[in-house]
Amino acid sequence: MNRPTVSLIATVAALAAVAGFASLTEPEASGPDTAAKTATQMPVERTSLLCPGPSASDVAETAYTSFTPVTEGAATNGRAELAPVGEESADGSESSDKKSGNSDSGDKEAAKKPVLTPKEPGEPVTGEVSGADAPALLGTAEGGFAPGWTVQQTTEVPSGTGRGLLGANCTAPDTEFWFAGVSTAEERTDYVHLTNPDDSAAVVDIELYGKDGSLKSASGEGIQVQPHSTEPVLLSTLIDEQQSDLTVHVTVRSGRVAAAAQALDDKLGGDWLAASADPAGSLVLPGIPKDATSVRLVAFTPGDLDADLKVQLASQSGLITPAGNETLHVKAGMTAVADLGDVTRGEAGSLVLTPTEEAVPVVAGLRVVRGKGDKQETAFIPASRPVGTRATVADNRAKGSTLSVVAPAEAAEVKVTASAGSEGGTATSKTYKVKGGTTQDIEAPVPSGLKGSYALTVEPVSGGPVYAARTLEMPEGGIPRFTVQTLPDDRGMVAVPDAEQDLSVLQK
Repeated sequence: MNRPTVSLIATVAALAAVAGFASLTEPEASGPDTAAKTATQMPVERTSLLCPGPSASDVAETAYTSFTPVTEGAATNGRAELAPVGEESADGSESSDKKSGNSDSGDKEAAKKPVLTPKEPGEPVTGEVSGADAPALLGTAEGGFAPGWTVQQTTEVPSGTGRGLLGANCTAPDTEFWFAGVSTAEERTDYVHLTNPDDSAAVVDIELYGKDGSLKSASGEGIQVQPHSTEPVLLSTLIDEQQSDLTVHVTVRSGRVAAAAQALDDKLGGDWLAASADPAGSLVLPGIPKDATSVRLVAFTPGDLDADLKVQLASQSGLITPAGNETLHVKAGMTAVADLGDVTRGEAGSLVLTPTEEAVPVVAGLRVVRGKGDKQETAFIPASRPVGTRATVADNRAKGSTLSVVAPAEAAEVKVTASAGSEGGTATSKTYKVKGGTTQDIEAPVPSGLKGSYALTVEPVSGGPVYAARTLEMPEGGIPRFTVQTLPDDRGMVAVPDAEQDLSVLQK
């Protein structure tokens, strides 16, 4: 049989196969009278999260809490697992070390075990590690465990640099991160933790920007993060200068990483500094504790234009302009700072930044201090994405958890669900109204018969966009230890466009 005949038969077979498939999947209605279909929102089927190595302190104690909200339309099967980076993942695959035969036996067997393995969506699960050798963790969730999967890392450090309560939401890998509010001052020990979940090395650049612009750092270029590993980078080793307020830009040349900044102070405690929302003309930094004694705003614009921002506090009663800090001028490529003092003055508050005239994209973060004298503690609040469809925060306790919700423009109504407890209890929900331009510290519902910790899920019901943050307090020895986590949309749903058959593509 000659080649043209073979090609013709193959083409006919392909057309028949496509036509047969199209007839089996033909939409119920088509034609000129049918309205164009929009994309359908479907639950994600796989989620990866990375948790940085929690602490270099020998006396650190870290708790992990995993939670997946029940999602309509999600798969009824699946699994999830949180295990040391480089160990066996939830899909049963092995890391490069294990494949090459480099895994050890004996005392390393315990390190291979997952820190936690969730049982059912809707039920929190906890795990614990201790000491300076606690590794970075990789989490993978599939099927019904994937949509909205949230893991909270909470570390107690009783003494030493950065002592206090450090909290972080474990994050998905990406290729770009902004951190506003890090420092290389003498009293600070700040790191950027880079964690690579993949089978090939990632190449990362770290750029630092101070009050006068870019700070040159050859050692911040081309940082190699090996497969299935984590790399903590001490920022003071990247530049010679000591600067109190810096913006860090992490970009990935090849591969992907999860990045988290850790800020440790000799006297003011420490916490994790989550990445800011993407650069935007308007930003919301939600959930400033009402008893904050010092609030410091750090902002940066990555473009070529200066930004002029109106600074407002969304308080319990409405939008307030802080005296002496009505606006903030941010020069292009330079980090700007505003000391807002005790701006909340005993009321719940969130910072709202809007352009005075032309919108110029900026990133921003807050350093918040509570307490006085040698009994002070620090936490950080980045500019956040809105709650969107749904957002969840794990590791809430019977005492010490405060949920702040802000509606920066229009009034809104939100539904807040408290999950069952990690050791027992029954889930419960309540709906709240938030007036436009205000922040409300919500007395969040608590599961009846609560045992252990629980998760809070926020879902907008009506009205304008809302932003949210959770403050977790665990005072000790007169120190108001606390940490703040924002609640951006959990990205548990993905848009899947509706498609129709089109045989004309075979003729092109």
